[in-house]
Amino acid sequence: MSLVERLAAAKRSGDFQALFDIVPYSRFLGLSAHADGDDLVTTLTFSPHLVGNPALPALHGGAIGALLESAAIFELLWRAETIVLPKTITITVDFLRSAHAVDTHARGTITRHGRRVANVRVEAWQRDRAQLVATAHAIFLVTPSEAGAS
Repeated sequence: MSLVERLAAAKRSGDFQALFDIVPYSRFLGLSAHADGDDLVTTLTFSPHLVGNPALPALHGGAIGALLESAAIFELLWRAETIVLPKTITITVDFLRSAHAVDTHARGTITRHGRRVANVRVEAWQRDRAQLVATAHAIFLVTPSEAGAS
């Protein structure tokens, strides 16, 4: 079964975790998801291999960036009417404070979804949703280009 077919099956079944399980990098990071009302909340489960500064300890910025980008992509996949694998055009991450060695959560909001491009804003927090550890703004190509993009 292809990635697109597996994604379509996950959307039909309403199984959030199936979306994450089909992407090896998501499994490596320990990403999971759950519904919080109408929101899709992505969680980066703490693991020692994600620590970037053992003196604090604090999560590596790359792990936080990966959580933010993944949350944006999966938000697009979950909300899209059709199955199109988004391709990152650009992502800007703002690190607001150290992310401690605990689970980290993220929620994406689609701010614009055009025919070819989508914009997503993402917020990440740990214990308190009001105390953000990072935010991101990402722009994605959501349709294959006529030049033969896959």
